[in-house]
Amino acid sequence: MSIRHGLLALLERGPRYGSQLRTEFESRTGSTWPLNVGQVYTTLARLERDGLVAPDGEDTAGHTLYAITDTGRTELREWYERPVDRANPPRDELSIKLAMAVGAPGVDIRAVIQSQRHATIRAMQDYTRLKATALAAVENGRSGERDDVAWLLVLEQLIFQTEAEARWLDHCEARLIRLSLPADRGAATPEPPRAAAETPAPTTTTRPSTARTRRA
Repeated sequence: MSIRHGLLALLERGPRYGSQLRTEFESRTGSTWPLNVGQVYTTLARLERDGLVAPDGEDTAGHTLYAITDTGRTELREWYERPVDRANPPRDELSIKLAMAVGAPGVDIRAVIQSQRHATIRAMQDYTRLKATALAAVENGRSGERDDVAWLLVLEQLIFQTEAEARWLDHCEARLIRLSLPADRGAATPEPPRAAAETPAPTTTTRPSTARTRRA
């Protein structure tokens, strides 16, 4: 998540102070990724260092305001136009957990998958209920409210993400079942009886390679 560019986007609408930026960021994203004030001011300090924002006086309550610079606007435009880089995907705890659970002693990986599937479906249901509320707000004549529309888009992304996660968990379970079948089949199937035990020994000498071929 780019807090840096998110703050630049909010500052493009006009000067803001730290707590105000935090409130507006969480309102726009429905508090999906909550920020703390320290995080906001640390990011503002880095933006100022890089010449992307600059102090812009104080408001009537004495809060230091920050404004986006021309360099900051250029950076923001480039961010909007640049696809999100997937070359270095962020760490995913669930993927790491399943990777570590494979072959781990005393761990039932299928139980881990089942537990996560239940949690994922519950999250999907929660997101769907929130989507209905957000959609109603947009359709009841409030479609001009940017925060409502932005929150609706975030919710729909979360729904698609949890749906994909549920499908992936189903795939993981099916994959594990398929991979375990050959070993299970080999362990359960008894070795076929030797041909020599069922039929009389031939009167002529048979080469070992031929005998193996016949039994196969």
